[in-house]
Amino acid sequence: MLEPLARLAPAMIKKSVFIVCGIFLLQFVVAAQQTIPQLSYETLLERMKKQDPEVNFKDLRFTYTETKQYSPYGGDGNSKKAMIAELEAGEYEKALASGEKVLAANYLDVDAHFVAFAANRHLGRSEKANYHKYVFQNLLKSISDSGDGKTMETAFLVISVDEEYAWFNFMGLKPSGQSKVEENGHSYDRMTAVDPKTKQSATYFFNIDKPYNWLLESFKH
Repeated sequence: MLEPLARLAPAMIKKSVFIVCGIFLLQFVVAAQQTIPQLSYETLLERMKKQDPEVNFKDLRFTYTETKQYSPYGGDGNSKKAMIAELEAGEYEKALASGEKVLAANYLDVDAHFVAFAANRHLGRSEKANYHKYVFQNLLKSISDSGDGKTMETAFLVISVDEEYAWFNFMGLKPSGQSKVEENGHSYDRMTAVDPKTKQSATYFFNIDKPYNWLLESFKH
C-alpha cells in the first residue's frame, strides 16, 4: 500500500501548490482592482477639454453627480431660454454669452454645447465649433449607449431631466406625455413621444435614480 501512496504524493503536492498559487493570484487581482482609484470629475473634465479619445463620457457624467456642483433641478434657466431664442434670432454673439453662463453652472449641459457649436459655426470659428460638436455628440452617445429605452430593464441612464429632452430633440421626436414609475427599487420616467414626420407615437423609459435620489436628499436638508 505504501508504494502506490508514494507514487500519488508528488501529484497531490503539485495539485495543492497549484490551488494555493491560484488563490493567491486571485487575491492579488482583487486587491489590485480595489486599489485602482476612480478618476475625479475634475480630472476627466480636463481630459475631455483636451479631447482625449480615452475619456469615458458616462464616467464623466456620473462622477459629476458626486460633486457639490451637481444640481439636476437647478441651473440657469433664464440664460438657457435666452441662448436658444438668441440662436434662432441669429444673434450669435449673444447666444454664446448666454451659453457660457449655462456652462458655468453645468459644463455638461448638452443644449449649451449645441448652441455654442451652431453659433461658432455661423461665425466661422470652426475650431471652437468642432470642439462643442465633439462634446455634445459624445454626451448624447453616452446616453444612447446606456440602453435602448424600450423597457425599464433597458432604460436610458440619465443624470437630469434636461438630458431626456435633449435626447428627444436630437432624435427629432416631440415628447407628448410623462409619468413616473417605481420598480424594484429604481425610479423611471415613462415618456411618450411622437415622430412629427410619421405621426407615430412610441414609449421610452429613462432611469432617473441619480436626479431623483438627489432630490430626496435635498428634502432631508
